[in-house]
Amino acid sequence: MTVYAGQGDPDRSLALLWGGEEPRTGRSGPKPGLSVDAIVSAGIAVADAEGMSALSMRAVGERLGRTAMALYTYVPGKAELLDLMHDRVLAELPGGLPLSDGWRAAVTAWAEDLYACYLRHPWVLQVSQARPVLGPAELTAMESLLAALQPAALAPERLRGAVAALWQFVRGTAATTADARGAAAATGVADEDWWNARSARLAELAPDFPQRFPLLTALQSAGAPEDSGREAFRTGLAVLLDGVASGAGS
Repeated sequence: MTVYAGQGDPDRSLALLWGGEEPRTGRSGPKPGLSVDAIVSAGIAVADAEGMSALSMRAVGERLGRTAMALYTYVPGKAELLDLMHDRVLAELPGGLPLSDGWRAAVTAWAEDLYACYLRHPWVLQVSQARPVLGPAELTAMESLLAALQPAALAPERLRGAVAALWQFVRGTAATTADARGAAAATGVADEDWWNARSARLAELAPDFPQRFPLLTALQSAGAPEDSGREAFRTGLAVLLDGVASGAGS
């Protein structure tokens, strides 16, 4: 399920994101006890607990003990709410990464923080990056990465490539980990049972598997770490940063 950000009214979405004065809606005054912040928090809670497919103005209203109609005075609709939720989640990222240990350590910290944020809120991975939200937290995350990379003195074209590769790498590995964590609940089949059933059948159908795929067999024989997702993330990030380092100062 892919959801595109920025589908709401641009004037109202950006005003809400950046704390500007919200245009009047012509509706009667709001009841006490509701706020944009409360609605966004409730939306995140719904998506965290039940996934993106469960997100609706009605579900958010129910969590707050209100009707969906009560929310529209504050947030025009689900599209605008999603933008606000996305930016609120990215606001969890710490800013001002220290450069005392060098740019590579700073970029690693940025990537680790973003990876953890995605896994806390896996529904965010369903929000397409084709059209950014353009909220302050999203842009701050980008600014933080650029600041971390600045000492590497990359040429502009290499810097753009490095930023794109790093962001997509973190999203991709987080998505794989999130999918692996949710597979058993979504399918009703435990990972171990799934692999055992298919491994046994594959051995029957392809008894020459080790001869046909010797490199893959050797890699599998080496075993996998207990937290293979985390290890794949850290190893892949190190390889990616090796590539960035090769262009540093050029």
